[in-house]
Amino acid sequence: QVQLVEYGGGTVQPGGSLRLSCTASGSVLSIRATNWYRQPPGKPRELVASISLRGVTDYADSVKGRFTLSRDRAKNTAYLQMNSLKPDDTAVYYCYADVSDFEGYWGQGTQVTISS
Repeated sequence: QVQLVEYGGGTVQPGGSLRLSCTASGSVLSIRATNWYRQPPGKPRELVASISLRGVTDYADSVKGRFTLSRDRAKNTAYLQMNSLKPDDTAVYYCYADVSDFEGYWGQGTQVTISS
């Protein structure tokens, strides 16, 4: 099993920045990709960014050029740097460890609020 702990949420003004972190423990060697999802109020959860085992990243069109996903393998931590934040980025952000087509693990979620 994999346990995920997220940090870094908060409230910032439009145009501001936040960095989320997701630290994995347990069977970390089984993780083949780390994804960030978000769930805006009253809307379904959506994929924001992903990083594969080889370090290949992919982003939702809505965050391309503003969000950067990276990782520190020595710390088993993935970071989501979010810049030029907009009110539409307000959501609960979740880290997800993709282990297989049938197995994955969620973090507890962290609230990000963009408000003036």
